[in-house]
Amino acid sequence: MMELLTDPQVWITLVTLSAIEIVLGIDNLVFISIAVSKLPPHQREVARKFGIAVACITRIMLLLTLAWLAGLTSDLFTLFGQGISVRDLVLILGGVFLLVKGTKEILELVKGEPDSEDVHTRPAASFAGVIAQIAVIDIVFSLDSVIAAVGMANHTPVMVAAILLAVAVMLLAARPLGQFIDNNPTIKMLALAFIVAVGAYLLLDGFELHIPKGYLYGAMGFSAVVECLNLWAKKRASLRMLRE
Repeated sequence: MMELLTDPQVWITLVTLSAIEIVLGIDNLVFISIAVSKLPPHQREVARKFGIAVACITRIMLLLTLAWLAGLTSDLFTLFGQGISVRDLVLILGGVFLLVKGTKEILELVKGEPDSEDVHTRPAASFAGVIAQIAVIDIVFSLDSVIAAVGMANHTPVMVAAILLAVAVMLLAARPLGQFIDNNPTIKMLALAFIVAVGAYLLLDGFELHIPKGYLYGAMGFSAVVECLNLWAKKRASLRMLRE
């Protein structure tokens, strides 16, 4: 252990892996914020923190079992002429889950609710159900980052430490992000569109139809910039109305 602490290469790897976990965990924070919004206000903060803690455990479990899963590259069966392995199956099922979940949430936003209904009167998601969703979605979202961690680091403690650091950042950022999304409904729609896009990406990747991640992140980044400009323009218009 002392050799790990005194090795500069280990610290460089730790910082790099932590940055990867944090960047790739942004999607997870978005989903957590959307998931807990289904709960009554007084349960949201507890569900957010507890869900992130559970997600941390599932991510570490995924990390510890990935070496075994990585060896299961043999085809389990053939679908549409394409061999499907355990890893492919995880990606396909995860992609389908994101597509269904994101589409369902978008339809609910488009349909809207009567003004008289709020989280206290309409049926809310169960606390346990939201925690389960967060745990499942973390496995899906963290698959790429965990695979990257296994490929970059040779020591399990370094990979676990990187995950713990990323989760600590998530705990600090989850509440502000959740409040921002709640106060800006258009951001929630954009976030759901991102979830659908990621689901489609995972589904295609599971069938060995690889799309460069740069295209996905580029589209997300451009959409985010456009939405920021819209929010800025809306804020300036509101200020002008107040001055008049």
